[in-house]
Amino acid sequence: MLKNSKSSYGWVAILLHWLMALGVFGLFGLGVYMVELTYYDTWYKGSLDLHKSVGITLAALLLFRFGWRLLGTQPDPVAGSSKAVNMAAHSVHKLIYLALIVIVTSGYLISTADGRAIDVFNLFAVPALPESVANQEDIAGKIHFYAAYGLIGVVVLHALGALKHHFIDKDKTLIRMIKPLKDD
Repeated sequence: MLKNSKSSYGWVAILLHWLMALGVFGLFGLGVYMVELTYYDTWYKGSLDLHKSVGITLAALLLFRFGWRLLGTQPDPVAGSSKAVNMAAHSVHKLIYLALIVIVTSGYLISTADGRAIDVFNLFAVPALPESVANQEDIAGKIHFYAAYGLIGVVVLHALGALKHHFIDKDKTLIRMIKPLKDD
């Protein structure tokens, strides 16, 4: 089952979810590591290039995910979930998407503040905007930093919610994000 149904996520949504999760945690870990490097560290440039390339890839996955979500079916909440729990889950998802948009946008603005394009894995380049604003790199850097930590906080809430559904509520919320389920 590639596409979502009313009761389950399909393989495309599941794969996007977990690829993005790996990307977010990998980029966050690399970002935390990178801020400790100095210009003279041997992996300074390599870590920046990798962070930018994976970040652009994550941005592309995010756009694809928005399209997939917009054009496809979304599973209904699992039976037995209260309206308050469903509203909280919906709010957390919106915060995750908002944080991702802010992070990829601010990352792009940091990387292109000097007018240079972003080279993506030496395969292609994402051009810079024709003009930048004063202190663009610093302003976007602060936004990027706080949005990244905010995202991790919201993702922890998201994961705790999934674990609550699985171990306390004993429903299929987590399972249906691991594998497609047959319609009930």
